[in-house]
Amino acid sequence: MSPESLRGWVKRDRIDRGEGGPGELTSAEREELTRLRRQNAEQRKTIEILKKAAAFFARDSDR
Repeated sequence: MSPESLRGWVKRDRIDRGEGGPGELTSAEREELTRLRRQNAEQRKTIEILKKAAAFFARDSDR
């Protein structure tokens, strides 16, 4: 095990115990942020598809 690996683990543990500085996310917060970003991207895709479908059907109903 390298000293750098151990240093990283100790730092991560300090942050997870709430001893990190401002702006440092705990592991749980990082996981939640990743999940929310993924969910946000999926919702954006869904909205874009719905916009295109609405435009298609609006154009079709004008005939």
